[in-house]
Amino acid sequence: MTDQAVRCYRHPDRETGIRCSRCERPICPECMVNASVGFHCPECVRDARREAQATGPRTVAGGSVAGDPRLVTKILIGLNLAVFLLVQALGDRVVNDLALVGAACDRSGCFGVALGADQWYRLLSSMFLHQELWHIGFNMLSLWWIGAPLEGLLGRTRYLVLYLLSGLGGGALVLLLAAPNAATLGASGAIFGLFGATAVFMRRLRYEMRPVLILLALNLAFTFLWAGISWQAHIGGLVTGGLVAVGMAYAPRERRALVQWGTAAAVLAVVLVVTWVGVARITG
Repeated sequence: MTDQAVRCYRHPDRETGIRCSRCERPICPECMVNASVGFHCPECVRDARREAQATGPRTVAGGSVAGDPRLVTKILIGLNLAVFLLVQALGDRVVNDLALVGAACDRSGCFGVALGADQWYRLLSSMFLHQELWHIGFNMLSLWWIGAPLEGLLGRTRYLVLYLLSGLGGGALVLLLAAPNAATLGASGAIFGLFGATAVFMRRLRYEMRPVLILLALNLAFTFLWAGISWQAHIGGLVTGGLVAVGMAYAPRERRALVQWGTAAAVLAVVLVVTWVGVARITG
């Protein structure tokens, strides 16, 4: 006898390999309701309609559905391009002022995250800093291809939190493991976090995993084989983004906000601890 788990929850006599992408109950073709992502069962469709009437339409992760589901991605790309143009106009001075550095000195003096709170801005500014055309070109194409669909799944606020935490997680691992005077820059750490989140959501929604896993494997290969790439930032961003996405993708609907924001807060706490340990390593 076939296990009950692979039979439609409303029609126990019908076998099925499809599950509701919201509650994961098995559903047969008669019970499937097409959704923007996967299929929903009739109960989830009714719940979604009641929720939409009460709070407005929601994304898969519970965020508000926006008129332009790619607005944050466009703004992030615009900020990266603006800083890139600033670098082209003013040169290395901007790079020295914005790059992530643990501790270093030059003719003008010493600088770096480990030298005081007035330098902590580098953890954020370095995420928008690019010096080479190929670097920003590759990163912005990746941000558009990977980030825009994720923004639609998460909603603007959750997506922005995921992006920024991933970038901060990459910077934290740089401070912990990289040479203190090595300058790190670029959006790659945050983008690797988006890769990790994409894999988590594709797993959660039972999509074909091979395309994203192949793409991720190729990017990891470049990370370790191409000279001059900060593998610490990439791995830190990937792990951070994956952890945040697990909380956002698998949070139970009745406690979704609590679990999602609790996960984000816990990940932020870990990132801050890793950053503190990295700074202590440099200063000790």
